[in-house]
Amino acid sequence: QVQLVESGGGLVQAGGSLRLSCAASGRTASTLSLGWFRQTPGNEREFVAAIDSSASKVFYADSVKGRFAISRDNAKNTIDLQMNTLKPEDTAVYECGAGFISGTVLRAIYWGQGTQVTVSS
Repeated sequence: QVQLVESGGGLVQAGGSLRLSCAASGRTASTLSLGWFRQTPGNEREFVAAIDSSASKVFYADSVKGRFAISRDNAKNTIDLQMNTLKPEDTAVYECGAGFISGTVLRAIYWGQGTQVTVSS
């Protein structure tokens, strides 16, 4: 079993920045790829970014490339998502996931509770 706890959400104006963090715990946490998804009411969960267990490969959705950056600290079993140049359409509940890379996306088998990100125009 892997537990994921997110932090860092909030309200920001368009063009601003936020940094999300996710702490992973559990016996197998360090062996899994970690990443972020987001979801808005009535819509499917959307892949945002992922990083593999060795922190050597990163993957991004086209909608966030060049604006978001994912990083991983394997000593602490944490990942961060630095979100820059935020847009109102980035507003969502952001969820941390743990699982396996499939192609260029993360297939998560564990999920965090989520943290709200709201970008005002």
